[in-house]
Amino acid sequence: MGAQLCSQADTEEPLETLRFHPEAKGAQVILDAQRITAYRLATFRDGIVFSQRPVRPGERVALRVLGHEGGWHGGLRVGFTRLNPECVPASSLPPFLCPDLEHQSPTWAALVPGRCALAGDVVSFWVNRHGCLRAQVNRGQRLLLRKGVPMGAPLWAVMDVYGTTKAIELLGDSIRPDQAPPLGGGGRSGDPAARVFPTASPWTLPEETPCGPEATAGKECAVCLHCTANACLVPCAHTDFCSCCAWRIFRDIAKCPVCRCEIEGVVSAWRPPALRTGEGLPV
Repeated sequence: MGAQLCSQADTEEPLETLRFHPEAKGAQVILDAQRITAYRLATFRDGIVFSQRPVRPGERVALRVLGHEGGWHGGLRVGFTRLNPECVPASSLPPFLCPDLEHQSPTWAALVPGRCALAGDVVSFWVNRHGCLRAQVNRGQRLLLRKGVPMGAPLWAVMDVYGTTKAIELLGDSIRPDQAPPLGGGGRSGDPAARVFPTASPWTLPEETPCGPEATAGKECAVCLHCTANACLVPCAHTDFCSCCAWRIFRDIAKCPVCRCEIEGVVSAWRPPALRTGEGLPV
């Protein structure tokens, strides 16, 4: 009996899928309906986002960079904090994770090294049992971002959609870090000061796999005319395509077929506020 009780006590409860906290976010951040995609509207700052639950020691937080924008210094910041986002008013958040939030609270974060978090890249980060904040981009080497993260208290993941990083997507259970695309994926060529978009998909959309539910009349994708139009192109906000066709458009031409606007990312269909660009101080 005692052995049975011990075994039950040692069994960990299943983890809730990691999502962004709906309230504690920077002034320039908008989230999709599922709270797995965070998009920075304008300028280069005010892009802080938190996980909705604490992250267990050693648990990897995996995200995909959906949009990369040239013309700024620096990019994605990641880390962990003891701040419970339930108790953090959005209006109190500083413009930057590093160094502002670090100086104001028990937060430990760092910049993902430049040229290591471009559109299409999968970034995972975690804290090991020695209190080291580590990260890995695609299948590259494990990076030591910083030391000295105190253990023994709940830690929430915190990210900054900063500078050249325009949009990120939490992967949750949909992909493991060891399934990340190989190094050398899309978005690594051309002028680094220019806007960078992947010219080839760093992951494969299986041709034999249905893209989504069959659409009802008047709601079908404008490309395949079969699946439900359930994706939104960023930043133009056209919602005429299913997610499968939208990702293929992003992969192949990175331009909206409706307005020819350059595509920075694809999110679930939703109604975003008017997007503004070009604010802030350029490089």
